[in-house]
Amino acid sequence: MKIRAENITISYKKKARCIKALDAVSFAPAAGEVTVITGRSGSGKTTLINIMAGLLKPTEGQVYYDDMAVYQADDEQLSAFRNMNIGYIPQGASALAGLDTMQNILLPSVLAGTDKTADAEKLISAVGLERLKNACPDELSGGEMRRLAAARALINSPSVIFADEPTNDLDDENAALILKLLKAQAENGAAVIIVTHDSAAFAYADRVYIMDGGRLFNKENEHEDTLCRPLVS
Repeated sequence: MKIRAENITISYKKKARCIKALDAVSFAPAAGEVTVITGRSGSGKTTLINIMAGLLKPTEGQVYYDDMAVYQADDEQLSAFRNMNIGYIPQGASALAGLDTMQNILLPSVLAGTDKTADAEKLISAVGLERLKNACPDELSGGEMRRLAAARALINSPSVIFADEPTNDLDDENAALILKLLKAQAENGAAVIIVTHDSAAFAYADRVYIMDGGRLFNKENEHEDTLCRPLVS
């Protein structure tokens, strides 16, 4: 699946000022690769992936998955598409309090009407939560919640995975575990986009970008005043 963002801008007014959180960003992460986006807090990294994941409508521009224009789809179509094709690891806690670890991981597959119990068992093992499969979210640490979110994002074998600070709250061992798991998804053909301040992620990246002032730069050319353009021809 090809994904591309074209001239994404998001702006808001503050008194007499017009502030651009994203400034005409065009970006096309490749399938089969890990793309890392780094940069200062507030530079627009999370805003960009939220738009690309279909969670936040831009002021201008469009996101495409193959030939589907994301922000021309209705809410029902977009929700169903996201559930089956996009995995998202959010920055904050997102587990449902009324469900245990196993149920939370299975939730996207339940919504899709498929039985992924065997896959969930493998993912629970992969993120080291076997002994906590029946634990409720209030029994989990921040790091355990992060690993639960990673497993849930992968349950439907999505074509595109967005990970927002996926190694937050994790020690070095578990951070490496999650990064290796995301790298494996890319090696199986997924486009993996990681937003992070963690330089350890660079070792797993095929491409690294820097977000600065709402614009996206190649890391190798971070001092050049040129926007990154789509990677597809």
